[in-house]
Amino acid sequence: MFNLQSYKSHARLVACLVASVVILPMEGCAVAALPCRLASATLKIVPGVGHAAAAPFDTCADAID
Repeated sequence: MFNLQSYKSHARLVACLVASVVILPMEGCAVAALPCRLASATLKIVPGVGHAAAAPFDTCADAID
């Protein structure tokens, strides 16, 4: 039978492992710039205005790096 509680705990463990694999190899500045880079990448998906809207976030990430 499918156990939802067990599935949630395994999914949380996998999410933590993936996050640690992504973040641990980064240096301090790269970790600090990660939110700016994620926001920029998300905004660039929007057609037409995405790149213009992402420019401040790119500047933020470049200033941190």
